[in-house]
Amino acid sequence: MNLPNKLTLMRIILVPFYIFFLLMPGIPHHYLISLIIFGVASYTDHLDGKIARKYNMITDFGKFADPLADKIMILAALACFVQLGLTNAVVLIVIVSREFCVTAIRLVAASKGKVVAANNWGKAKTISQIVAVLVVMIMQYILELNKLGAITLSDTAKMTELFSVIGETLIWISAILTLISGVIYIIQNFEFIKNAK
Repeated sequence: MNLPNKLTLMRIILVPFYIFFLLMPGIPHHYLISLIIFGVASYTDHLDGKIARKYNMITDFGKFADPLADKIMILAALACFVQLGLTNAVVLIVIVSREFCVTAIRLVAASKGKVVAANNWGKAKTISQIVAVLVVMIMQYILELNKLGAITLSDTAKMTELFSVIGETLIWISAILTLISGVIYIIQNFEFIKNAK
């Protein structure tokens, strides 16, 4: 297994640690710890692709596993956000539905001996999702620092409301991009749906 594929697997392995710390409010600075883990996992997404392209280490496994690792990482984050009341379940349903559709097309293509790689729209939606998750966690960590007394916000209620609006807006933007990328993906690969048996 080459280095890019190892980085992809590492991204998947980091997800349970991210979930554990994000959902453990009893641990001081739990948002910071989960933010760092998610940040490292996100950076491996950039790094594995860069290395694979630069050193011609692109493999069929990488083409399939890399987007799968992204899905696991993002969906885990959004599921935690729903549990923490930081986003709406509708967003998660929209994104999960898109990912199931795209994965189904990939599986049909794979059964015909073809590998369908991610397109630019897919990459854009992944970046928007990562940015949304990171910003939400940064804002939650600021509120956690305020709660711990490490910083003092002038108006906690207003800042909480503002952070909520910013977070929801970014998450909905990523959900819309996810939906658009899914529709484009289906159109571009409709031959696999049309010819499926």
